[in-house]
Amino acid sequence: MSGKSLVSVVAIMLLSGCGCRPAHGPQELHGYATWYGPGFEGKRTASGEVFHAANLTAAHRTLPLGTEVEVTRLDEIHRVRVRINDRGPFGDGDLIIDLSRGAGEALHMIRKGRVPVELRVVHTP
Repeated sequence: MSGKSLVSVVAIMLLSGCGCRPAHGPQELHGYATWYGPGFEGKRTASGEVFHAANLTAAHRTLPLGTEVEVTRLDEIHRVRVRINDRGPFGDGDLIIDLSRGAGEALHMIRKGRVPVELRVVHTP
């Protein structure tokens, strides 16, 4: 496979949210977080479990479902540990995680809606 083809395949895999990532990929990511919940309560997540806004869960585009990450709000130092159980966020490229309302409350971000964060992978399944 040519270098261009390999890059294309990897890009397609990442953009499709297949959950694939290099074995030694980045363990810390920087970007913005949002929170979600209204309208999703009781619905199934990508992992198959039922969404409860009060739980400490989150959506990420590519991290394997079940991955635990520590989310640190960078403009006001607050931290929360969440488990990835859904896919998203969709849209803006600098959004890297979509948090449940419970996780958003732990980061004191409900009123602001979008905050700068650092993600640190704590555990992968």
